[in-house]
Amino acid sequence: MSLYSIYFSPTGGTKRVADILTKGMKQEAKEIDMIKHPDMIVQTGFGENDVCLIAVPAYGGRIPSVVKEKLQKTKGNGAKAVLVAVFGNRAIDDTLLELQDVLEAGGFICAAGIEAVAEHSLMHQFGAGRPDSKDERELTDFAGKISNNLDSAKKMMVPGDRPYREYNGVPLKPVANGKCTACGLCAKECPAGAIPKDNPKMTDKEKCISCMHCVAVCPKKARHYSRLMSFIAGQKIKKNCSERKENKLYL
Repeated sequence: MSLYSIYFSPTGGTKRVADILTKGMKQEAKEIDMIKHPDMIVQTGFGENDVCLIAVPAYGGRIPSVVKEKLQKTKGNGAKAVLVAVFGNRAIDDTLLELQDVLEAGGFICAAGIEAVAEHSLMHQFGAGRPDSKDERELTDFAGKISNNLDSAKKMMVPGDRPYREYNGVPLKPVANGKCTACGLCAKECPAGAIPKDNPKMTDKEKCISCMHCVAVCPKKARHYSRLMSFIAGQKIKKNCSERKENKLYL
């Protein structure tokens, strides 16, 4: 059996969750970073003896559009899938259900689902420092339960509704400031192709999915988004995001 850790982690939180889970499954995992190697998941030949831990962030309670496009082209061929929806201390809404629907349509057997909290990628005051030590203990326990359940996995029920909730993005679009040296790293790694490689100081706001990967990877800290808009958005969701949310396991 091969274990694959497949993740889309623009600011690092989703990868941290995936790393804790794969470590808890006590088997070396082959990593597929959907940002650095976006076509690898489509090109990999999965089979019925494989287990794929697929971790994605919840964007407005949905799968990021660029991730969904890749998953819809991926063939599971009977591989078991462990679904992980990572959220910034608000809610996953329809993320796990949409992920399950897409993967089952591609031939995966969805054996387990997890909703896990990580620090919010836009408003860092929500879920700050998570996953923390308590989260790590819980996620490690989840991983053990999943490993023990894989051979007897059956159709699982995850939260969510069809049709999925509508998500049209957020108005927080990062742009370059005066520190930008046009090194091109952000353009190279932008998962949405929203930063022109021949002019990385620009941002195509129609293509941008506000994943904040460009902000996270910029070596000069030269990309930012409107702090005023972030404050206003934070005030709107403060009520739903302030109380500590818990991780959940579905088998």
